[in-house]
Amino acid sequence: MPVPINHAKPIRISAKENAFNQLQQWIIDGTLRPEEKLNDTELAEALGVSRTPIRESLQLLEVQGFVEMFPGKATQVTKVKKEDIIDLLPPLAALQALAAELVVPNLNEHIIRNLEDMNERFSQAIQIENYFAALKLDEDFHQIIIDAANNPYITAMVATLQAHVRRLFYHNSIVLTTHSIEDHAKIIKHLKNHDTTLVSKIMRDNWLNAIEEFYSRERE
Repeated sequence: MPVPINHAKPIRISAKENAFNQLQQWIIDGTLRPEEKLNDTELAEALGVSRTPIRESLQLLEVQGFVEMFPGKATQVTKVKKEDIIDLLPPLAALQALAAELVVPNLNEHIIRNLEDMNERFSQAIQIENYFAALKLDEDFHQIIIDAANNPYITAMVATLQAHVRRLFYHNSIVLTTHSIEDHAKIIKHLKNHDTTLVSKIMRDNWLNAIEEFYSRERE
């Protein structure tokens, strides 16, 4: 039989990658609750893998701050500390601002159109108060810039920090507002103008404003 050659190739991931991705997602969305003790045998059965990829995944999740491992005792999900936003967002803001500067030489119409389309969809999600969808669209907006900056070290560090941002959002520590829609529009404008100074500033402020919003809600 003729074999099609123009179909999308399946992306193969290892048992370890699959286990890590699923466990991280369960921790982020609260399926695995803060301070919940984890049993590698039960997790292995749930994911249909051996205990080895589970243990390797838990070790990586510990490095990233999602679990705590106590040798000979237990492994448990870390607490959600809302005040972590103060330590989390400044380095993320700096990396995102740097990515915005680096993307300028790589800009093309396709990137700009994708950013404009993503911000429009983000705006619609905010307007109908679908904040879960808005969070994903906000991530996608910034990921377009991260990918186009083409720096693997920034990509890796942002991915880890962004996962913690997602967790704080699920636990109601971060709120998305219409200000982000306006910030995105300004970012696109300054990218079009190839203004690295202004695009870097707006990008940084876009992330740091969430800290002020956090304090405002805490004072209410």
